[in-house]
Amino acid sequence: MKHGHANPGELGRILLNLIILLFFVIFSALLYLVRRPILRYTAESWIIEDPLDRADAVMVLGDDNFYADRATRGAELFREGKASVVVASGRRLRPNAGIAELIEHDLVERGVPRDKIVRFAHDADSTLEEAQALARLAKERKWHSAIVVTSNFHTRRARYIFRQVFPQGLEVRIASARDGDFDPQHWWEKRKSIKELAREFTGMAVALWELSGRKETREIPQSVVGLGGLIPQLVV
Repeated sequence: MKHGHANPGELGRILLNLIILLFFVIFSALLYLVRRPILRYTAESWIIEDPLDRADAVMVLGDDNFYADRATRGAELFREGKASVVVASGRRLRPNAGIAELIEHDLVERGVPRDKIVRFAHDADSTLEEAQALARLAKERKWHSAIVVTSNFHTRRARYIFRQVFPQGLEVRIASARDGDFDPQHWWEKRKSIKELAREFTGMAVALWELSGRKETREIPQSVVGLGGLIPQLVV
Protein backbone atom coordinates (compact mmCIF):
# COMPACT_ATOMS: atom_id res chain seq x y z
CA MET A 1 0.00 0.00 0.00
CA LYS A 2 1.36 3.45 -0.89
CA HIS A 3 1.29 6.09 1.83
CA GLY A 4 1.26 9.89 1.47
CA HIS A 5 -0.75 9.95 -1.73
CA ALA A 6 -4.47 10.84 -1.83
CA ASN A 7 -6.53 8.99 -4.34
CA PRO A 8 -8.18 10.96 -7.16
CA GLY A 9 -11.65 10.62 -5.63
CA GLU A 10 -10.55 12.16 -2.36
CA LEU A 11 -8.76 14.99 -4.14
CA GLY A 12 -11.92 15.68 -6.11
CA ARG A 13 -14.01 15.92 -2.97
CA ILE A 14 -11.51 18.29 -1.34
CA LEU A 15 -11.46 20.49 -4.45
CA LEU A 16 -15.26 20.55 -4.57
CA ASN A 17 -15.48 21.53 -0.90
CA LEU A 18 -12.96 24.33 -1.45
CA ILE A 19 -14.97 25.65 -4.41
CA ILE A 20 -18.20 25.58 -2.37
CA LEU A 21 -16.48 27.35 0.52
CA LEU A 22 -15.03 29.99 -1.80
CA PHE A 23 -18.43 30.55 -3.41
CA PHE A 24 -20.03 30.94 0.03
CA VAL A 25 -17.38 33.47 1.13
CA ILE A 26 -17.80 35.51 -2.05
CA PHE A 27 -21.60 35.39 -1.78
CA SER A 28 -21.47 36.47 1.89
CA ALA A 29 -19.14 39.34 1.03
CA LEU A 30 -21.41 40.54 -1.76
CA LEU A 31 -24.45 40.24 0.48
CA TYR A 32 -22.67 42.30 3.13
CA LEU A 33 -21.80 44.98 0.60
CA VAL A 34 -25.39 45.32 -0.65
CA ARG A 35 -27.06 44.87 2.74
CA ARG A 36 -28.09 48.52 3.04
CA PRO A 37 -30.00 48.69 -0.28
CA ILE A 38 -31.68 45.37 0.51
CA LEU A 39 -32.73 46.46 4.01
CA ARG A 40 -33.87 49.83 2.68
CA TYR A 41 -35.93 48.18 -0.05
CA THR A 42 -37.50 45.82 2.51
CA ALA A 43 -38.89 48.72 4.54
CA GLU A 44 -39.84 50.92 1.61
CA SER A 45 -41.74 48.12 -0.11
CA TRP A 46 -43.59 47.37 3.14
CA ILE A 47 -44.86 50.94 3.46
CA ILE A 48 -47.88 51.77 1.31
CA GLU A 49 -50.23 54.66 0.67
CA ASP A 50 -53.43 54.56 -1.35
CA PRO A 51 -54.58 57.31 -3.72
CA LEU A 52 -56.42 59.69 -1.42
CA ASP A 53 -59.65 61.05 -2.83
CA ARG A 54 -62.12 62.92 -0.68
CA ALA A 55 -63.80 60.70 1.93
CA ASP A 56 -66.54 60.98 4.54
CA ALA A 57 -64.03 60.86 7.40
CA VAL A 58 -60.35 60.72 8.26
CA MET A 59 -59.71 58.13 10.98
CA VAL A 60 -56.55 58.57 13.05
CA LEU A 61 -55.70 55.25 14.66
CA GLY A 62 -54.87 55.09 18.34
CA ASP A 63 -51.60 54.69 20.18
CA ASP A 64 -49.93 57.53 18.32
CA ASN A 65 -46.23 58.00 19.06
CA PHE A 66 -44.50 60.59 21.24
CA TYR A 67 -44.28 63.04 18.34
CA ALA A 68 -48.00 62.78 17.45
CA ASP A 69 -47.09 61.89 13.87
CA ARG A 70 -50.44 60.23 13.11
CA ALA A 71 -52.35 63.25 14.37
CA THR A 72 -50.09 65.51 12.33
CA ARG A 73 -50.91 63.60 9.13
CA GLY A 74 -54.60 63.52 9.98
CA ALA A 75 -54.62 67.29 10.45
CA GLU A 76 -52.81 67.75 7.12
CA LEU A 77 -55.45 65.70 5.33
CA PHE A 78 -58.23 67.71 6.98
CA ARG A 79 -56.64 71.00 5.91
CA GLU A 80 -56.31 69.62 2.37
CA GLY A 81 -60.08 69.07 2.35
CA LYS A 82 -59.90 65.27 2.21
CA ALA A 83 -62.77 64.97 4.72
CA SER A 84 -65.02 67.20 6.79
CA VAL A 85 -64.51 65.28 10.06
CA VAL A 86 -61.59 63.59 11.78
CA VAL A 87 -62.03 60.61 14.10
CA ALA A 88 -59.64 60.55 17.08
CA SER A 89 -59.61 56.84 17.85
CA GLY A 90 -58.01 55.52 21.02
CA ARG A 91 -58.15 53.10 23.92
CA ARG A 92 -59.63 54.05 27.27
CA LEU A 93 -56.92 54.25 29.90
CA ARG A 94 -59.23 55.42 32.70
CA PRO A 95 -63.03 55.61 32.92
CA ASN A 96 -62.96 59.23 31.75
CA ALA A 97 -59.64 59.53 29.96
CA GLY A 98 -57.63 57.77 27.31
CA ILE A 99 -55.69 57.96 24.09
CA ALA A 100 -58.62 59.39 22.12
CA GLU A 101 -58.45 62.53 24.28
CA LEU A 102 -54.72 62.87 23.63
CA ILE A 103 -55.19 62.56 19.87
CA GLU A 104 -58.05 65.06 19.97
CA HIS A 105 -55.75 67.50 21.80
CA ASP A 106 -53.03 66.96 19.19
CA LEU A 107 -55.47 67.52 16.33
CA VAL A 108 -56.72 70.78 17.84
CA GLU A 109 -53.13 71.95 18.31
CA ARG A 110 -52.55 71.26 14.62
CA GLY A 111 -55.48 73.33 13.43
CA VAL A 112 -58.47 70.98 13.33
CA PRO A 113 -61.53 72.69 14.86
CA ARG A 114 -62.81 70.85 17.90
CA ASP A 115 -66.31 70.67 16.43
CA LYS A 116 -64.91 68.73 13.46
CA ILE A 117 -63.44 65.98 15.64
CA VAL A 118 -65.19 62.79 16.69
CA ARG A 119 -63.52 61.59 19.87
CA PHE A 120 -63.92 57.82 19.74
CA ALA A 121 -63.00 55.91 22.90
CA HIS A 122 -62.98 52.11 22.82
CA ASP A 123 -61.50 49.07 24.55
CA ALA A 124 -59.75 47.51 21.56
CA ASP A 125 -56.30 46.11 22.24
CA SER A 126 -55.33 45.20 18.66
CA THR A 127 -55.60 46.60 15.14
CA LEU A 128 -58.26 44.01 14.34
CA GLU A 129 -60.45 45.03 17.27
CA GLU A 130 -59.98 48.73 16.52
CA ALA A 131 -61.00 48.11 12.90
CA GLN A 132 -64.12 46.28 14.06
CA ALA A 133 -65.03 49.15 16.39
CA LEU A 134 -64.48 51.77 13.69
CA ALA A 135 -66.55 49.73 11.22
CA ARG A 136 -69.44 49.94 13.66
CA LEU A 137 -68.99 53.70 14.01
CA ALA A 138 -68.91 54.17 10.24
CA LYS A 139 -72.07 52.12 9.87
CA GLU A 140 -73.86 54.15 12.54
CA ARG A 141 -72.80 57.40 10.84
CA LYS A 142 -73.77 56.03 7.41
CA TRP A 143 -70.32 56.80 6.04
CA HIS A 144 -69.40 55.27 2.70
CA SER A 145 -65.67 56.01 2.64
CA ALA A 146 -62.85 56.64 5.09
CA ILE A 147 -59.16 57.48 5.07
CA VAL A 148 -57.33 55.57 7.80
CA VAL A 149 -54.17 57.25 9.07
CA THR A 150 -51.50 55.12 10.69
CA SER A 151 -47.73 54.94 11.09
CA ASN A 152 -45.70 54.16 7.98
CA PHE A 153 -44.49 50.74 9.19
CA HIS A 154 -48.08 49.75 10.08
CA THR A 155 -49.73 50.65 6.77
CA ARG A 156 -49.63 47.31 4.96
CA ARG A 157 -51.05 45.30 7.85
CA ALA A 158 -53.66 47.97 8.61
CA ARG A 159 -54.88 48.00 5.01
CA TYR A 160 -55.29 44.23 4.93
CA ILE A 161 -57.20 44.17 8.22
CA PHE A 162 -59.47 47.12 7.48
CA ARG A 163 -60.37 45.86 4.03
CA GLN A 164 -61.28 42.50 5.50
CA VAL A 165 -63.32 43.98 8.34
CA PHE A 166 -65.08 46.97 6.76
CA PRO A 167 -68.34 45.95 5.07
CA GLN A 168 -68.86 46.06 1.35
CA GLY A 169 -69.85 49.52 0.24
CA LEU A 170 -67.57 51.20 2.76
CA GLU A 171 -64.37 52.12 0.94
CA VAL A 172 -61.22 52.37 3.01
CA ARG A 173 -57.97 53.99 1.94
CA ILE A 174 -54.73 54.08 3.91
CA ALA A 175 -52.63 57.19 4.54
CA SER A 176 -49.07 56.76 5.76
CA ALA A 177 -47.79 58.98 8.56
CA ARG A 178 -44.05 59.40 8.91
CA ASP A 179 -42.77 58.05 12.20
CA GLY A 180 -40.04 59.73 14.20
CA ASP A 181 -38.91 56.35 15.49
CA PHE A 182 -38.95 54.52 12.16
CA ASP A 183 -36.89 55.79 9.25
CA PRO A 184 -37.14 53.35 6.32
CA GLN A 185 -33.74 54.58 5.10
CA HIS A 186 -31.92 53.53 8.29
CA TRP A 187 -34.35 51.39 10.29
CA TRP A 188 -31.79 48.62 10.98
CA GLU A 189 -29.64 51.07 12.96
CA LYS A 190 -32.17 51.47 15.79
CA ARG A 191 -33.26 48.65 18.06
CA LYS A 192 -36.77 50.11 18.38
CA SER A 193 -37.24 50.23 14.61
CA ILE A 194 -36.09 46.63 14.24
CA LYS A 195 -38.61 45.56 16.88
CA GLU A 196 -41.40 47.52 15.18
CA LEU A 197 -40.82 45.94 11.77
CA ALA A 198 -40.41 42.46 13.24
CA ARG A 199 -43.68 42.95 15.12
CA GLU A 200 -45.39 43.97 11.89
CA PHE A 201 -44.17 40.87 10.03
CA THR A 202 -45.44 38.68 12.87
CA GLY A 203 -48.71 40.62 13.12
CA MET A 204 -49.30 40.26 9.38
CA ALA A 205 -48.85 36.50 9.61
CA VAL A 206 -51.37 36.38 12.45
CA ALA A 207 -53.83 38.60 10.54
CA LEU A 208 -53.59 36.39 7.46
CA TRP A 209 -54.29 33.34 9.60
CA GLU A 210 -57.19 34.97 11.46
CA LEU A 211 -58.93 36.71 8.57
CA SER A 212 -58.21 34.78 5.40
CA GLY A 213 -61.51 33.58 4.00
CA ARG A 214 -63.44 34.64 7.08
CA LYS A 215 -66.48 36.90 7.03
CA GLU A 216 -67.59 36.58 10.62
CA THR A 217 -64.92 39.05 11.74
CA ARG A 218 -67.10 41.78 10.30
CA GLU A 219 -69.25 41.34 13.37
CA ILE A 220 -68.04 43.36 16.33
CA PRO A 221 -67.47 41.42 19.54
CA GLN A 222 -69.07 42.85 22.66
CA SER A 223 -65.67 42.64 24.37
CA VAL A 224 -64.42 45.35 22.03
CA VAL A 225 -67.19 47.82 22.61
CA GLY A 226 -67.34 47.37 26.37
CA LEU A 227 -70.34 47.27 28.65
CA GLY A 228 -71.58 50.64 27.52
CA GLY A 229 -71.31 49.85 23.82
CA LEU A 230 -69.31 52.00 21.46
CA ILE A 231 -68.96 55.46 22.91
CA PRO A 232 -68.00 57.97 20.26
CA GLN A 233 -67.80 61.12 22.37
CA LEU A 234 -69.34 63.49 19.97
CA VAL A 235 -67.85 66.84 19.25
CA VAL A 236 -69.38 67.22 15.81
